[in-house]
Amino acid sequence: MPDLFDSPTDRTESDAPRPLADRLRPRTLGEVIGQDHLLGPDGPLGAMLAAGSLSSLVLWGPPGVGKTTIARLLADVTDLHFVQISAIFTGVPELRKVFEAARLRRRNGQGTLLFVDEIHRFNKAQQDGFLPHMEDGTIVLVGATTENPSFELNAALLSRSQVLVLNRLDETALAAMLARAESELGRTLPLTDAARMSLLAMADGDGRALLNLVEQVSAWKPDGVIDTDALSARLTQRAAQYDKSGDAHYNLISALHKSVRGSDPDAALYWLARMLKGGEDPRYLARRITRMAVEDIGLADPQAQALCLQAWQVYERLGSPEGELALAQAVVYLALAPKSNAAYAGYKAAMRAAGQTGSEPPPKHILNAPTSLMKDQGYGEGYSYDHDAEDGFSGQHYFPEGMKRGIYYFPVERGFERDLKRRLDYFVKLRAKRGG
Repeated sequence: MPDLFDSPTDRTESDAPRPLADRLRPRTLGEVIGQDHLLGPDGPLGAMLAAGSLSSLVLWGPPGVGKTTIARLLADVTDLHFVQISAIFTGVPELRKVFEAARLRRRNGQGTLLFVDEIHRFNKAQQDGFLPHMEDGTIVLVGATTENPSFELNAALLSRSQVLVLNRLDETALAAMLARAESELGRTLPLTDAARMSLLAMADGDGRALLNLVEQVSAWKPDGVIDTDALSARLTQRAAQYDKSGDAHYNLISALHKSVRGSDPDAALYWLARMLKGGEDPRYLARRITRMAVEDIGLADPQAQALCLQAWQVYERLGSPEGELALAQAVVYLALAPKSNAAYAGYKAAMRAAGQTGSEPPPKHILNAPTSLMKDQGYGEGYSYDHDAEDGFSGQHYFPEGMKRGIYYFPVERGFERDLKRRLDYFVKLRAKRGG
């Protein structure tokens, strides 16, 4: 009996309109764009297929670079039954059914490639549930994730899988995909060269996003050639890939920190802007920028730390976006400041020494003796009051008795620390002269 969704025509599902991204989905691994480092003869997947042995895999890469397509084509090449699930919508009962069906297939002589999209969404117990079925060959697991597997997948699952990193599609790969799309459409998009480059930039390394943009442009009926301004007016650029609690968060703050350490203010400003554009909390950035002053500039420029704290306060007073300029100024100052991690390295060395010497007490001559009993025990005996010395320096020993004198602070010949080094050398000579 027909229902409301039945059509009186003879049209089939294959006659229905299909999105351009679906029509251009590669039919062979050779048609996959931008992942030659994996699929080429010398790549890990190329080598596996040549050997006729496919192991469980974790495909790690940004959206729109072909993870699902590669998994589906691997099943075709290896004659495995393809099953696709999403960790977002699949629970334990559904997984049990998937494993049982795979077990029945195996008894009938066919293996199963189980593709799990967003595999990092499964918790540790759910991830452990895959292990026995991977070990006995019931399934070949291919997981896809946009997050760092080192942090999101448990060690047991990783030890049974090979992690393959898929590249973000570069300009060359996107241009090849655009050419393929135009071939499918049967015409060239009416874009200026600059607008064509702008369209590729709007996709931001995502092939699926590019094809969706191409489909929109192909539906327009312009009077002439579309330039960059007209394109930007009609299309919205794809939002940058940034997760304030994910991998991009840590990668970009690392890029900002190392750009400051490398005395590159332009790169530092770029990464600061990338994080702010992505929605990062400016207060987090203010804290990390201050940390950079302490760790990488240190006493080579003591003013750097104060300037960062002032920038932090300015942001708190002004808020966004005006206060973000204070953070940008702090980043530029740090990038161009003389660098030294001498105090930071000295602190870590002293912490290691403190851990190794346990509970060694200070030498008695530098201990206060407020009671007669303590005086009788030798507390304070032989202490030299530095201000009584003509040059304000006694040269006494302040480390625990029997402990070799430690040297932890090695100032550099840069910035203000050059002056500190001269002072340190002066005291070292006086101490040696006085036998301290």
